[in-house]
Amino acid sequence: MAVTYQKDTLISIIREHALKFGQFTLASGKQASFYLDCRMVTLHPQGANQIAAGMLDVIASNVFGVMPDAVGGLAIGADPITASVVVHAGMRDLSLLGFMVRKEAKQHGTGKLVEGPVTPGMKVVIVEDVITSGGSALKAAAAAKDYGLEVIGAVGVIDRLEGGRANFDAAGIPLVTLLTIDDFIPANQR
Repeated sequence: MAVTYQKDTLISIIREHALKFGQFTLASGKQASFYLDCRMVTLHPQGANQIAAGMLDVIASNVFGVMPDAVGGLAIGADPITASVVVHAGMRDLSLLGFMVRKEAKQHGTGKLVEGPVTPGMKVVIVEDVITSGGSALKAAAAAKDYGLEVIGAVGVIDRLEGGRANFDAAGIPLVTLLTIDDFIPANQR
């Protein structure tokens, strides 16, 4: 049975399981007074379902002009999102494959950086949990392009509103997020 995306439910799950306050160093190197540990949500049954349903709604709405052939992102953070979206696509009878981008190519076997049932020429969407600078998702997009995939867009769970969108714009990759930090912390309190 397919799950219906409910924004308020996803906000509640993130607020309860992923939003932490204190002093943190982000992947971008920036210091922050709050942290979004979205692995606590992407690996949570209801959280994974809500994220996948929401992202699939975005992707299937043709916001990127066409339905992509596959979704994927940088290992390991994007892996549970990719898997959840692919499972939900299957429940909706949509043909949507998944792929992963390694942080570095294997030194054995095929030595590929991009793994999964994708082939050059396919249209893909990059998935990501938290967008700060967009570095991880943009790294995945660059590797996908180098592999021969056509990156038509990116979908994130939360935009921290710290410049990531501008970096996607500069790269020519449309970005859609399910939520922004404004859904959790008003601008005057950050």
